[in-house]
Amino acid sequence: MAADPVSRAGRVPCPAAARRSNRLIRPTPRRDLPAAPAPAPRRHRHRPHGHGTLPAAELHLNHNAARHLAVLAHAPLPHLTPALPRLAPNDYAHNTEAAARWTRLEAGQQPVRACTLCTRHQSHGATDTAWIHPTPHRLVCPRHHQAAPDPRLASPVHTWAVPQLPAAHHAHQRLLRHPGAATAWTAARAITTRWHDHQQHLTHRWHTRLNQLYAANPHLITTGSASPALLTRDLVTYPETVTLARALAALPNRQHRDTDNALALIARQLGLARLTPAVNDPLRAFLTHTRRWPAPMVQRGPAKA
Repeated sequence: MAADPVSRAGRVPCPAAARRSNRLIRPTPRRDLPAAPAPAPRRHRHRPHGHGTLPAAELHLNHNAARHLAVLAHAPLPHLTPALPRLAPNDYAHNTEAAARWTRLEAGQQPVRACTLCTRHQSHGATDTAWIHPTPHRLVCPRHHQAAPDPRLASPVHTWAVPQLPAAHHAHQRLLRHPGAATAWTAARAITTRWHDHQQHLTHRWHTRLNQLYAANPHLITTGSASPALLTRDLVTYPETVTLARALAALPNRQHRDTDNALALIARQLGLARLTPAVNDPLRAFLTHTRRWPAPMVQRGPAKA
């Protein structure tokens, strides 16, 4: 879960650089910028080291405002947008005046804490606090053994006590090469979440892993009203989710596979003696109704005369 390289560009420029930038652009007058909405109550937030709090809103910029930000950051706008996807303007009114508006974040858009050591390195020691919009294949920072599985956690989870997590991270990177990786990951995550919540198949293994995280992260017990098991669910189930996704991606198409044989194969890869999901289990539904994987793109040479 490494902080994005753009964190270097996010440093506040020196006064001289700021003066040079102000001669290049005319910033929007202060009265034109809307005030940020009041943050949510903080009584349930865990702040063990006093490192800021979860952003309650984000600033949406139009095209010209985004260009101004790129000038101030001394970085081209295309270099900023991969790390800040919401910076990409969603309008094409290039002739309008620069403007910004605050938008409250929905639950599914909440950022999480970036790896503190990666952030410190990228900021050249200026800070160890950064918020990122995570992607599934960057749930874990394998170098520094940190993760942020839930936005309600105000500090990263130390994962050094769970050796399966770095291996799962690397296996997830290999999964991304498969043309059906996105579908397989979505299905696998839904399946393991259902198994976790209904305490099926892998309960003992996940309970042991949760206790390992408790031992390395005492603050999980004092995070507030949310259950620690819920806050760490994606992290606890991550190795099996990756294994299951890779198994689903490697299965033959529906017309060429047998459900019982597929279940036996998946059970072996998950380290289970057998796997007998119920009729309404999402794994059985996936094996029964999955369509053909997308075909990989093939580059063809120029047509011969």
